Order: sequence, then C-alpha cells, then structure tokens
Amino acid sequence: MSSYVYVLSVNGLLLVISLILYFFPPKKINFLYGYRTNKSIKNDVTWNFANSFFSKQLLMYSAISFVFAMILAFINPIISWQPMAIMLLAIAVSVIKTEQQLFNNFDEDGNKKK
Repeated sequence: MSSYVYVLSVNGLLLVISLILYFFPPKKINFLYGYRTNKSIKNDVTWNFANSFFSKQLLMYSAISFVFAMILAFINPIISWQPMAIMLLAIAVSVIKTEQQLFNNFDEDGNKKK
C-alpha cells in the first residue's frame, strides 16, 4: 500500500467525518450520531454547545493532521505508525478541549454557569 493511500484512508477519513459533523450537526440528542459524553447529553443546550464546539475543533485539528501526515508521507514514503498517531492525537485534543469548555461553561446538572 502506498503511503499516500494510507494517509488518505486514515487521516482523510477523519477529515471527511469532521466535515460531515460540521455541515450536518445532529439536531437532537441521539444514540448514533454526534459528540456523546455524560456531560454533553445532560440537556439540549449542552448537546448543541458540545457538538458545535467539537465539530469546529475536530475540523481544524483533522485538517492540520491531514496536511502534516501528507508531508510525512512525502518525506518518508515508508508506511509507519505516524499518520495513525497524528490522527489519534487530533481526536484526543478535540475531545479534551471540548470537555474543558463543557466544564467551564456548565455545572454538573447541565445548567449554564453564570
């Protein structure tokens, strides 16, 4: 498998998923689609906030990871673990930042902090 195909299938798929979440966000709390954590499903306000924030973060970090992985594939065309690690890092950073924003903006019951 070519290193470019590998990057397109790993990091490119994450970029496509982030675009879908950004342009077609979930309308209401569901069990299949969207950013689902205990804090984000408390109510509709936390759900909409979390999904909006997460989709923007994931789009930004997945685009960065895609470009960085393509550069790595160009520099070192041998398939290795770096594109997958970059993808996982992009997801982890997006989740951590979203959880921080939920913690900063909402209390434990899902009410907006003053």
